[in-house]
Amino acid sequence: MRVIITKDYDAMSRRAAGFVRELIERKPDAVIGFATGSTPIGLYRELIRMHREEGLDFSKIVTFNLDEYIGLPKDHPESYHTFMWENLFKHINVNPSNVHIPDGTVPDVEAYCEWYEERIKKFGGIDLQILGIGRDGHIGFNEPGSSLGSRTRIKTLAKETLEDNARFFGGDINKVPKQAITMGVGTIMEAKVLLLLASGKKKAEAVKKTVEGPITAMVPASIMQLHPKAILILDQEAASLLEREYEYDSTV
Repeated sequence: MRVIITKDYDAMSRRAAGFVRELIERKPDAVIGFATGSTPIGLYRELIRMHREEGLDFSKIVTFNLDEYIGLPKDHPESYHTFMWENLFKHINVNPSNVHIPDGTVPDVEAYCEWYEERIKKFGGIDLQILGIGRDGHIGFNEPGSSLGSRTRIKTLAKETLEDNARFFGGDINKVPKQAITMGVGTIMEAKVLLLLASGKKKAEAVKKTVEGPITAMVPASIMQLHPKAILILDQEAASLLEREYEYDSTV
């Protein structure tokens, strides 16, 4: 596990964008897993800048998103379809037919999750999976207690996750969908590279448990310790509770 500590959120975002750019330049048809939430927005802004100012070409990439709320139509303002198109996809030259975001309105969720898994396999697996981390150590919507071998499935969200996400629904926890489709921990671990971003003091405890704690289903992100190429990019606040010394990136 490689841990990179940057000075702030902007530096974290730029460093992460560098990894994505390097992959696309080396493999133009790369398969990239995307995440939602506030943490990767800076990364996506930098990728947009790279496309507009440096000509970074997204036309051949294939994308798979981690998750989506059950019951929200694609055009709902808080759906992850809307999030990805507003924050990244509509600003770059991605091919819409290569974009995959779970559909939370399908009638047969179990069959759909199997199809999603097969779709990932069809494209040769995910080359780079971008991740955020919840305060309780969840990745995707794999809440504490999730099987570390789990596959794409429907998941009931923990109270802490509902509380954290209420800010996107006018602060009303009752408006937050209680379930979501999510890639499983096992699915995530099959990506060739994991790139996890964390920013702010609220994530410091989860980061410490992920990096320095035992591997446990109660901290799903801790399974990344077993991945052959897991990269964590943190700002100083998110790294503030780590006891060991790690690489400090002062170049961005």
